[in-house]
Amino acid sequence: MNYYIDLFSPETATAFSKSTRNISGFRISRKTYVENQKIGPGDKFICYCTRIQRFVGIIEVLSPYFIDSKPIFTEVDDPFVLRFNVKSIVWLPLEKSIPIHENIIWNNLSFTKNLSKDSNQWTYMVFSSPRLWPTKDCEFLEQKLIEQNKIQKDYPFSENDEKKLKFTKIRVNNKKETTVTVPENEEDNSIEKNIQDHRASIKIQARLSEIGEKLGYKIWIPRPDRNRILKLWEPKNESLLEELPLVFDDTTLKTIRNIDVLWIRKRAIVRAFEVEDTTSIYSGILRMADLLSLQPMLDIKIHIVAPTERRDAVFQQLTRPVFAVMEKGPLAELCSYISYDSVQELSKEKRLEHMTDTILDEYSEFAND
Repeated sequence: MNYYIDLFSPETATAFSKSTRNISGFRISRKTYVENQKIGPGDKFICYCTRIQRFVGIIEVLSPYFIDSKPIFTEVDDPFVLRFNVKSIVWLPLEKSIPIHENIIWNNLSFTKNLSKDSNQWTYMVFSSPRLWPTKDCEFLEQKLIEQNKIQKDYPFSENDEKKLKFTKIRVNNKKETTVTVPENEEDNSIEKNIQDHRASIKIQARLSEIGEKLGYKIWIPRPDRNRILKLWEPKNESLLEELPLVFDDTTLKTIRNIDVLWIRKRAIVRAFEVEDTTSIYSGILRMADLLSLQPMLDIKIHIVAPTERRDAVFQQLTRPVFAVMEKGPLAELCSYISYDSVQELSKEKRLEHMTDTILDEYSEFAND
């Protein structure tokens, strides 16, 4: 028996609460991971609510995975179609769920106990699900959640929690609604920080290029960035493209040429990455939105890559109302977030040449997960 993290947003946690609580679901992109881990009857999911950073329950797996698109977690077009029959051992109301920053939790988990509470170095543990978690940590959490289920202690929401729980939905077609946010604060634009971020982003562009090359793709990087990136990455087998092998109109090609990293196979873009290189995230997301608006039939996976501390800011931008009404669908459902740390971790994988690009899905996170 193994323990895995099962991530819920406040919205999907609410939907699960209103359901019969006997099915848990994940994105289809997690199918390979589920199969490799052989997740099945007897395993347990530790349920964690993102944004408010709380442990909300424990559920036991009762069946092998199956595919079913009947809406449970969203009203229509439910993306969590890779499912398990489960039994709820504990399921707490959000106001009684246990914050990870609670002393008894923070000081006992292996990945937080040596960190200050303002650190975000632990958040890699909650970037995707299902994901194997340390047994001792989960046994401890299971005990605490069972205790909390008996005593039902209140953990009042902070002012910041309350803001994160106030989500607005807009209707994007006759049936479908999507969650949107309007960021309250504009981002800091200090020159010193911009320079530091830009240097870090060049390193990440180099790592993404190297990863893509090892996975067998041709690489495109914008010409203005090439000299700096090529100091950190030495292309092999002519993997760096001098010209894009794509047939589009001039406006589309201009947009594509400026995307930070492209992985290309033959004449098709497989994945596109915008790497945050200043404190402004909006421009990279806007470029992705432009691409999908210009070519709504393109079937590519798009990612925003940014430092861990910018994760929430990325999701706030992705869920802006303007991006919710795109022809292809809400941008938040099409574009995922990957952290700098995840790129660095993946670049150290010694078996990359024998993997496929689906390995990226294990490091990707969507706003509504």
